[in-house]
Amino acid sequence: MSSSIATERSNALSESQRRALIKLLSDEDPAVYHVVREKILSCGQTATAWMQPHVLSSDPVLRRRAQEIIEHLARQSADNRFLAFCLSQHGEDLDVEQGTWLLAQTRYPDINVAAYQALFDSYAGDLRERIDFGAKPDQILASINQYLFSELGFRGNEQNYYEPENSYLNRVIDRRTGNPISLCMVYLLLSRRLHLPVTGIGMPGHFLCRFQCSTDELYIDAFNRGKLLSKNDCVKYLVQTNYGFQEGLLAPATPRRILLRMCSNLHQIYLHLKLPDETGRLQRYIVALAK
Repeated sequence: MSSSIATERSNALSESQRRALIKLLSDEDPAVYHVVREKILSCGQTATAWMQPHVLSSDPVLRRRAQEIIEHLARQSADNRFLAFCLSQHGEDLDVEQGTWLLAQTRYPDINVAAYQALFDSYAGDLRERIDFGAKPDQILASINQYLFSELGFRGNEQNYYEPENSYLNRVIDRRTGNPISLCMVYLLLSRRLHLPVTGIGMPGHFLCRFQCSTDELYIDAFNRGKLLSKNDCVKYLVQTNYGFQEGLLAPATPRRILLRMCSNLHQIYLHLKLPDETGRLQRYIVALAK
């Protein structure tokens, strides 16, 4: 029996105890509310079932607090799932799409992942009808860029670059804006569905995609509407930004490194925003992925 299940069973409440806690949940005294909330949370995920009816309560305070507790428990469950995923995957070649959605659920636990994946499938279906797969790579990429950035309206969020929502894939899809690595993730997930040779390139300071075949090597700046770059352009960027050029800086990022970088970005954002709880959970992910 896992420790979490054992804890939930040891903290199981009788029906009368549950009713008493619900009655106290809307108490105006913050100290009372804090004690009651902690007692309910100590019951673990089982509390969700008997708290759920109260999100429809006629008492607005009870309704709001019941919803907050349910959301807290849902995020806690999502946090455990993502940590388990990070710790159970050995080596660098994990399922980056699954990991990206699990990360998104740590902040938005109720998202319908299957619906978002179906949307990606739909995007890929549209592109199959538009792309001439026998064309030159730059023409294939031009078709993808036209669809993603002109028709669907995806763009880099230059105004609010450090907004946390830029790093969660569901919000990137909803708002059609994000940071370099999240927009590259959109590009990568589409390319995977289209069986195109596109990989992520984790340059310091900027994240790109790369299309590489036997005849061509093109870098894609998804943050800048899919602008195509040569290897020389990337070397020039590294030199001008004082990173210096090393061949390894243009090597494909493994799935684990991509997830680690996404988590590291979020950690720095939450640290800057002075959100210790969020900073702490991202630190746990970083430690798990770095093992």
